[in-house]
Amino acid sequence: MPAMAAAQRREMRRREYDANLAECPGHELLATLSDKWVTLLISALADGPRRYSELSRTIAGASQKMLTQTLRKLERDGLVTRSVTASVPVRVDYQLTVLGISLLPVQRAIKDWAETHIEEVHRARARHDADQR
Repeated sequence: MPAMAAAQRREMRRREYDANLAECPGHELLATLSDKWVTLLISALADGPRRYSELSRTIAGASQKMLTQTLRKLERDGLVTRSVTASVPVRVDYQLTVLGISLLPVQRAIKDWAETHIEEVHRARARHDADQR
């Protein structure tokens, strides 16, 4: 394979990390992380392992199907582990992985920003909606 010129290598690296390109890794993860059920589950698991029934009670409004699908997605992405304990009835616990735990500061920063600025966002929406009439 012929050697690439420095300019070609720079362009290749730039394209790999351009957030506006569909192939950007950020697009793929933001699609998952911006899901409200994902956010709520990560938050619910922040304090340690939880059983499915505890998660179901904690996350109001999540159907059994949505909760199950979201937990499977998080497990597939390596953010959550599922542990089954042979007992009667079978005990299933979910826990954040090290990778999942690494998301907590990011999630908390977004939550803090939202709590600080939500009134500004509401005012901006109201102004915009009034201007559209």
